Amino acid sequence: MEEKHEMQNEHSQTDNESAEGRKVVSITEAAKINKVTRQAIYVAIKQKKLKATKKTRWEIELKDLEEYRKNKYSRTKSMFDGELLFDNQKGYYSVNQVAKKLGIPAQKVYYATRTGSINGARKGAAWVIHEEEIRRYKEDYLDKRTVKKAM
Repeated sequence: MEEKHEMQNEHSQTDNESAEGRKVVSITEAAKINKVTRQAIYVAIKQKKLKATKKTRWEIELKDLEEYRKNKYSRTKSMFDGELLFDNQKGYYSVNQVAKKLGIPAQKVYYATRTGSINGARKGAAWVIHEEEIRRYKEDYLDKRTVKKAM
């Protein structure tokens, strides 16, 4: 009888609290909180980047999820030879950042780097483009294209 009472107490706790009273969430809830896919959370767990325990389902403590969010890989934090790759303060941008600034698809920026329309530097696996090149490309290619269409 006492065992049955203990089991009822465990099940009467909220879904977001473990038996020890810790705040926990499922993979689905963690994905919603972090605005990523469930697969991304699962991969983070498998790569041991996010702590989680598996009982009947995966449980992730909210404090661990917050820690993961703080330490999560971000391309903007990428380093190469000890320096920040995309240091916007110094005028260096990624292909995606350039595309966003110019309002064009990233593939167009990649193509421009391959054809030499934009001079960029390869640092590891990434292209780094200086803001002067972005300005030059805009003036020499994008603005001229707009003028031609207007005529």
